[in-house]
Amino acid sequence: MWYDKIVSLFRNKDLRNKFIFILFLFVVFRIVANIPIPGIGTEGLRKFFAQNQVFGLLNVFSGGALSNFSIVLLGLGPYITATIILQLLTMIFPSLERLYKEEGEAGRQKFNQYGRLLTIPLAAFEGYGILTLFQRQGVLGHLSPLLMLSSIVTIIAGSMFLMWIGELITEQGMGNGISLLIFAGIVARLPENIFQTFVSWDPSKIPSYLLFLVLAIVIIAGVVLVTEARRNIPVSYAKRIRGSKMYGGTSTYLPLNVNPAGVIPIIFALSILLFPGLIAGFLGGVPGFVGNAANTTATFFNDPWVHGILYFLLVILFTYFYTAVTFDPKMIAENLQKMGGFIPGVRPGNSTSEFLKHILNRVLFTGAVFLGLIAVLPSIVAGLTGVTGFTFLIGGTSLLIIVSVVLDTMRQINAQLQMREYDTF
Repeated sequence: MWYDKIVSLFRNKDLRNKFIFILFLFVVFRIVANIPIPGIGTEGLRKFFAQNQVFGLLNVFSGGALSNFSIVLLGLGPYITATIILQLLTMIFPSLERLYKEEGEAGRQKFNQYGRLLTIPLAAFEGYGILTLFQRQGVLGHLSPLLMLSSIVTIIAGSMFLMWIGELITEQGMGNGISLLIFAGIVARLPENIFQTFVSWDPSKIPSYLLFLVLAIVIIAGVVLVTEARRNIPVSYAKRIRGSKMYGGTSTYLPLNVNPAGVIPIIFALSILLFPGLIAGFLGGVPGFVGNAANTTATFFNDPWVHGILYFLLVILFTYFYTAVTFDPKMIAENLQKMGGFIPGVRPGNSTSEFLKHILNRVLFTGAVFLGLIAVLPSIVAGLTGVTGFTFLIGGTSLLIIVSVVLDTMRQINAQLQMREYDTF
């Protein structure tokens, strides 16, 4: 049972120390998320975020740091954007692709270092854009050049600090640090959002509230189904004789996840989807054609139906993209051939690679479409019913990430327990 695993987790000293260390980093994250940037008043910020859907969503994923105008107000957005850009560039520059896929751990470390370096200019650009945008919206007062510079430097330092915390969490081997920090930011806002929902309770909308509750249950069940679903491909191993012993001759299976990318496509899709609206809002005060085009773009992206359709398509696109970057059928086929393994009815080598690619594309289509539908379903219903009180759902995205991160973390914790207490499983 699940409580036995919790007892086993705290019984093992190494795992217990890792768990306590991660909780400590969560506490540090929540503290810095509530430390405002010096010299900037934040009186009108909460009202602005309550009325603006795009920035309200961005605020949720920063754990409220944006509405507090915290030193980590950008959250992990610049680092995620930098990662997306670099992974896209692997499809354009072969040398970068070799660095990421073929040069082992050293290549991955250098690739990650490029992502860290790219985070700095992106954080500076986004920080300047948000400060300028809030000044034009009247949310912030006039900032002197010195205060603007010090604020941008603080924002860059906060983003790099949060990125470092995320990497420290990942190193513990109990979940992806970036996903866990986003999870912590969402969960930290849940009590306040639930309280606001009950404060604005409208008895005439009880059927709509019940509909949202049913959808929440459907989303949880759907995410669990998609995350845990697998397509098992049978694999057999030829018999080999070494000395006086015989090896192989067994049959097993190669599990292909319906959604191998997990929660990463959702995070990527949101980062890309929020970026055009942010830039359009930033340029909205410019006179002439640029300002008119920016205002038209901002209005276009704020439309709930446009937001939902683009979100759905981006989730599907990034599911395929991230899987293509992280899953290499050719390498798996080569490893199977080296180990004397083969798929019954399929020739080893290139035929096995093409077979795996064919199966993966078919399975992945089902998982990507289902994941996209779960993500946008509550947003569509909210547009039809007019229910906006359930802000903690934010179109199902928050709930989607919470469930996916919990499942992934449980899987990694279970793997750690199995590695240390194999006889008890």
